[in-house]
Amino acid sequence: MLQRTILIVDDNPENLTVLGELLCERYKVRAANSGARALQLALQAPLPDLILLDIMMPVMNGYEVLERLRESDDARDIPVIFTTAMDADEDEQRGIVLGAVDYITKPLRPAIVLARVHAHLELKLARDRLQRANDSLEAEITRRMRENLMIQEVTIRALARLAETRDNETGNHILRTQHYVHALARRVSSHPRFAAELDEQSISLIAKSAPLHDIGKVGIPDSVLLKPGKLSAEEWAIMKTHAALGADAISRAEADTHEPVKFLEFAKQVARNHHERWDGGGYPDALVGDAIPLAARLMALADVFDALISARVYKKAFTFDEARELMAE
Repeated sequence: MLQRTILIVDDNPENLTVLGELLCERYKVRAANSGARALQLALQAPLPDLILLDIMMPVMNGYEVLERLRESDDARDIPVIFTTAMDADEDEQRGIVLGAVDYITKPLRPAIVLARVHAHLELKLARDRLQRANDSLEAEITRRMRENLMIQEVTIRALARLAETRDNETGNHILRTQHYVHALARRVSSHPRFAAELDEQSISLIAKSAPLHDIGKVGIPDSVLLKPGKLSAEEWAIMKTHAALGADAISRAEADTHEPVKFLEFAKQVARNHHERWDGGGYPDALVGDAIPLAARLMALADVFDALISARVYKKAFTFDEARELMAE
């Protein structure tokens, strides 16, 4: 077993000698005869496993040394036992309040010193083991959360790509619109009217849900979805059902989770209402103005913008300025 290190601090050379001889057979011992020297030795590698600290010292007493140790990121967790001739309850209480783990009165009795030192070293060893276990567990949780998020992202993209294979003239439409939604949400989040709805988590979840906006197209017949020419009124009515189809599919998936999932709530809004219009002329619910969910409004802007600036067999690509003017109008 690795020999543990103890720092002994006392301005009396005789006390240092007594403690040093008592402890050196079992532990590595460092000795300091002042508070300033104690702070230097406490920060030297390897850090001490325990400090025996006298209270009554000139220039910097033990209380001041302990306060300085607790301010140090490296030394704050080193257990400190006060050694002192003072025996008033308020002195002991002050030491405990400052963070000392124990209090040994002088004259020091070897058996008591060894027993207390051994007990607190074992406690520190147990705390260190627990901390390492916690660190390892946190690292594993972080790894698994990152893996789960990656699986979630891949699944979302796969579902979105499935819809896109049915309507493949849009290229990387789902990726572009996802970035547009994220950029819009970040910009809008600084506006007092929308700040409460668009915290960092909501922005992330809305952007994550964006690729699912056209998932309902998997339920549209090829004769309608892939028709090269203009759709008839009946065919257009069928095409418009993709919004409700997508939201219904997400709702059924949400029901399987048996508890609300905020991401899926945004996904339903995006899928169902991204073709609504501010004047109520959209579908499927003919919502007007603020009745349209904010996530769907962001998606609608991104979706229309990308459609305008992309070339189609039936139209040329608009310039950014042209798209902006048309959308503003």
